[in-house]
Amino acid sequence: MGAFAIERILDIDQVEYIASLCGEMDNHLRIVEKALGVTVVNRAGQLKINGGSDACEKAVKVFQALLRLLEKGQPMGAQTVDYCISAINEGSEEELVELADSSTIFISQRGKPIRPKTTGQKRYVEAIRRQIVTMGIGPAGTGKTYLAVAMAVAAFTKGEVSRIVLTRPAVEAGEKLGFLPGDLQQKIDPYLRPLHDALFDMLGPEAVAKHMERGSLEIAPLAYMRGRTLDDSFIILDEAQNTTREQMKMFLTRLGFNSKAVITGDVTQIDLAEPRKSGLLQAMRVLRDVEGIDQVRFSETDVVRHRIVKDIIKAYARYEDGKEKL
Repeated sequence: MGAFAIERILDIDQVEYIASLCGEMDNHLRIVEKALGVTVVNRAGQLKINGGSDACEKAVKVFQALLRLLEKGQPMGAQTVDYCISAINEGSEEELVELADSSTIFISQRGKPIRPKTTGQKRYVEAIRRQIVTMGIGPAGTGKTYLAVAMAVAAFTKGEVSRIVLTRPAVEAGEKLGFLPGDLQQKIDPYLRPLHDALFDMLGPEAVAKHMERGSLEIAPLAYMRGRTLDDSFIILDEAQNTTREQMKMFLTRLGFNSKAVITGDVTQIDLAEPRKSGLLQAMRVLRDVEGIDQVRFSETDVVRHRIVKDIIKAYARYEDGKEKL
């Protein structure tokens, strides 16, 4: 049923989108071909799709979804194509319609629009806008930190807050700080580098340096937050799975008037000596019913890095669940 070979022809009226839709050297077409078992040929504004009837119908839906995203100004890349294929395979076309309506968060200093690329990211951004404290919990590559920084920069440039504070616990992933070269600041800098990188991408190094000098932008280890009250601030706690319970409570009680906090973490990568005592794990349980606090869970479908990262995450999840043995 539905497996006989057919040909579907999709007319692309928006000729300005053809290059982005097909990708460099038709790379996006090859991704669809491999994923769905069809052949796709671009001919003068038409996509000719050949294969089993079910697969061809899915391919048409994928390209129609990609066109909707392009019309709404969504950036197009291999990750977006992969995500659309996954959504169509799972029968979640309505999620792609929601995603197409996502608004731009911020325009980077290089002119790049920053906006959600998955429905999980869209829920995350909406939660940050709506709530006082948002927890973004999920695997690497899902945009938890990058989108949080984008939201912070957008709020700052609009004058909604007067300061951005970015912090991380300085917990070693298999190395000891004392054996690293340099003074204390040089030892700590590698832990804060991802936060610097995100800010540089959005504001540029000169603007970041200027705001840090003025004190309107602060990047510091979590221990530096103790004893402070942060008013009129957008605060991001990154790698929160590596906080102790005491550190998490300390951080949450730093919130002052007109402040917003985003907490990001991956509970599968806890570097504490006793992982069960992670402050993030405890906070997820203790605060789940507190008004003004939201928890957004990401999965491998929200990964926006190389598509092999999704497969790696799935493989580890299967192994941890005991479904596969080494």
